[in-house]
Amino acid sequence: MMEPEEDLSDYSKDDESADPLELRVPNEHGGLRLDQALVKLFPEYSRSRLQDWVEQGLVTVNGQSATVKQKVWGGENIRVVPQTHPSEQPYLAEDIPLDIVYEDDAILVINKPVGLVVHPGSGNWEGTLLNALLHHAPQLKDVPRAGIVHRLDKDTSGLMVVAKTLVAQTALVRQMQKRSVKREYLALVWGEVDYGDTIDFPIGRHPSQRVKMAVVEGGKDAVTHYTVEANFPSCTLLRCRLETGRTHQIRVHLTYVGHPLIGDSVYQKGGQKCVLPLRELLNGFPRQALHATKLALEHPDTGEWMEWEVPLPEDMEELLDSIDEASDGIA
Repeated sequence: MMEPEEDLSDYSKDDESADPLELRVPNEHGGLRLDQALVKLFPEYSRSRLQDWVEQGLVTVNGQSATVKQKVWGGENIRVVPQTHPSEQPYLAEDIPLDIVYEDDAILVINKPVGLVVHPGSGNWEGTLLNALLHHAPQLKDVPRAGIVHRLDKDTSGLMVVAKTLVAQTALVRQMQKRSVKREYLALVWGEVDYGDTIDFPIGRHPSQRVKMAVVEGGKDAVTHYTVEANFPSCTLLRCRLETGRTHQIRVHLTYVGHPLIGDSVYQKGGQKCVLPLRELLNGFPRQALHATKLALEHPDTGEWMEWEVPLPEDMEELLDSIDEASDGIA
């Protein structure tokens, strides 16, 4: 597990920059591009990091702003103002509302809304669930990942459990590894599905599109069970139960068997067959229609078996109501 994060109380954005570094370009570096010279002068920093600093105006040559590709000839004064990358900063506590379903001294169960990123990362260093957790329970700064033990995609809503102590986090991670945590999702998919089934295909990184996952030979084992919750023209509401917890598992598995999620712009390939009255409605849904509706686990302190269930979020409820209305009269 990760080491506890630093105390956030003294952190401010004004502290992100370190003292300036100044060096003179040796004559033997003459003729190099600035970024090439910088790597030789400041080997403790990566080339990409140094290039970023040049582009941000944090590097000057003889007191003048610089470009990555400009040449140096030896004798120039180089000044660099190092800046800590956001991933290296202590995470900020932010007052972001949380829909808390259950809380005690050991765990916190939340109903995550659509659009909330779970953990800070590229392009989302603030405004995440982790930032909200640090504000709600400041003691989580001493728990790796602020107690987060599993994730939901940004545009997937629903139940998540968070550990409030290191002991609880260790117990929950072990339950995840043993596959004893029960997680059920409601997924609205393209196509008319007549019966439930189990999808048992390994998942790994897509061989050519690295931002996607895929069913691949040699991937990690992944098992998804599903049953039919409700039938509609051109689409079906499924209840999916995860046996494993691979990245994008439900989205990848259902796409693989020919039933991608409504609104899934990443995994849906081309147009889907759809009756005309529903085409605009289904194609216009702005996010993957997936909701973590049920969560069940053994309490890490008491050993009690606990279950929680939350209804569909408003946008999915409205979509289903609109499908019902538009389906009137369809044979």
